[in-house]
Amino acid sequence: MHEGVSKVTRRAGVRWWRWRRNPLRRTSDVVEAWILLVAWTLAVLGGLVAGLLTAGAVQQSADRVRAQTHAMSAVLAEEPAQGAAARPAGGSLVWGTVRWTDASGVAHTDRTRVPATAAPGTQVTVWTNERGNLTSPPASPADTAFQAVLGGLWAGSATMGLVIGGAKLARNRLDRHRFDQWAEEWARVDTWGRKTG
Repeated sequence: MHEGVSKVTRRAGVRWWRWRRNPLRRTSDVVEAWILLVAWTLAVLGGLVAGLLTAGAVQQSADRVRAQTHAMSAVLAEEPAQGAAARPAGGSLVWGTVRWTDASGVAHTDRTRVPATAAPGTQVTVWTNERGNLTSPPASPADTAFQAVLGGLWAGSATMGLVIGGAKLARNRLDRHRFDQWAEEWARVDTWGRKTG
């Protein structure tokens, strides 16, 4: 039991060696430890903040669109267009001409997708924007939530990736600097050995 505890203690000691004073620790090791600490902190916090901000922006945008679009009851004015050109692939909607009256009493006529089986005079629901023009229906709350979560995850992951990538570049520069230092020290040792040999 005692041997197992000492192994764990040794592993923890090896893992945190950059933070403790020891004769083998160099300035670049301390710099690397701080780079790692700051990078992981920024990656976690920055990823979380970026994800939450993005999810909030997606949600606000969807709420704004939902507030600006209105469902209107319209009447199919003529037989929907039939045929391969009018019918979307694999769908049951075709283009048809509809008429509706907006809240201010102005009559409108436009083309929109309607059920392929609808007959003239059939009531259909259309969506209009604040200017009274036809628009696509707003995303459902479930779709909006999914898009917000997906956008938040993407933004958070991208932020974490950028921060960790930047830390990796900084560590690579430190490694190159250390290798150059080692090369210089070995050259000095080699020169010293030749003089005395």
